[in-house]
Amino acid sequence: MIKNFQELIRMAKEQKRMRLAVAAAQDEEVLVAVCNAAEIGIVEPILIGDGEKIMCIAKENNLKIDDYEIIEEKEVDAAAKRAVSLVSLGNADFVMKGLLDTSILLKAVLDKEIGLRTDSQLSHVMIYHVPTYHKLLFLTDGGMNIAPTLEEKVKITQNAVDVAKAMGIKDIKVAALAAKEKVNPKMQATVDANELKQLGQRGEFGGDVIVEGPLAFDLAISEEAAKTKNFESQVAGDADILLVPTIEMGNGIGKALTYFANAKSAGVIMGTKAPVVLVSRADSHESKLYSIALGSIIAAN
Repeated sequence: MIKNFQELIRMAKEQKRMRLAVAAAQDEEVLVAVCNAAEIGIVEPILIGDGEKIMCIAKENNLKIDDYEIIEEKEVDAAAKRAVSLVSLGNADFVMKGLLDTSILLKAVLDKEIGLRTDSQLSHVMIYHVPTYHKLLFLTDGGMNIAPTLEEKVKITQNAVDVAKAMGIKDIKVAALAAKEKVNPKMQATVDANELKQLGQRGEFGGDVIVEGPLAFDLAISEEAAKTKNFESQVAGDADILLVPTIEMGNGIGKALTYFANAKSAGVIMGTKAPVVLVSRADSHESKLYSIALGSIIAAN
């Protein structure tokens, strides 16, 4: 089981190198992270985009890319389609966003002919290494689904469970978050969380997955809070996955962990045939490297 990002990197290095298709690779921070990942033996990069700009960035940053495959596609739409099609055809193992809008890449991912769509729900899974928490913390979905239905939450939960399993985590504990731990018909988040708990008990997510809900955030991550409130649960104070009811809650928790708790992070889009590494320009170079390592581990499973 991976307990921190150093172990994540080590696990990625120990497996076969995965082929990473980078869409619109003419992004300095992304290119530096991709080259770093290649140098330590995690990926074999395929750089799709404006070749002249890619070479210029490489020269300015002393990046050795002579041995990397570079595919000329100056238009970002074409670069996105080419990167996704490489994965779809089996010529690359996963894809990463470069210097283009997320919507452009996702349009290619969802393309009926060359895309990576499945019958699952696309969702963003973030992993945080929080200095004050005793293990890695998974958060979903604070990046894609605005207000998912119960059916969508089931698929979002499964996507996060798949990531946790790829990382070797067993007895996975999922906290379905809400503002309170009691079911209130006027608060749909509590109703859905309780239903997810029932589904978990019936084995919907596998015998080694425990779902608890509804749970307030403090109960999910603080054993002390659970004791104070006399709340007994195998998940309370020991959650692996935080399932949020809305994008606002997920985005808020994620940003708070990053900026208030100095958490390190990695993230991927799941629900596709292969993981999609979707990074923000605000993400650190370190975070981008961790996300590449995470994507490579999932792609190998």
